[in-house]
Amino acid sequence: MAAYDPVVANEMRRQAAVDRTGILRRGNNPALQSIVEDAARLAKAPIAAITIIDRARQWFAARIGLDNEEGPRSEAFCAHTILKPGEPLIVLDTLEDIRFATNPAVVTTPHIRFYAGIPLVNRAGYALGALCVADTKPRPDAFDIYTLSHLARTAERLVSSI
Repeated sequence: MAAYDPVVANEMRRQAAVDRTGILRRGNNPALQSIVEDAARLAKAPIAAITIIDRARQWFAARIGLDNEEGPRSEAFCAHTILKPGEPLIVLDTLEDIRFATNPAVVTTPHIRFYAGIPLVNRAGYALGALCVADTKPRPDAFDIYTLSHLARTAERLVSSI
């Protein structure tokens, strides 16, 4: 099965909003890294990131547990997360979700089995990326998504003001 590349209905305007932030031209930000570390601790997850979804790639503005600085958008869990700017995306077991069961990040390193992402939305309502946590084990239920959402709101302000 080929990778599924979800596209936002207003993708051109969303991408223009990403471009206006200038974040893709900047290096990693210590404040964003701190948020990622807090998110990983909160979720007791080995993987956490703040992502920006660009035209054909997912760029990690901050990360823990991931070696690469970016990856293809077509394989990005967060590309699915930005489809609904007001809602978290929680996948308790990636192998049981048709969108992700054959994803390279599931079937090979880092072997993601649990994912939770909160869209990072600018003031105009465009989802620029996500704050996410992931685990190599499936989870029977979600954790304190409210606190993760609070961290995402802080990340939104930082991403929009960089």
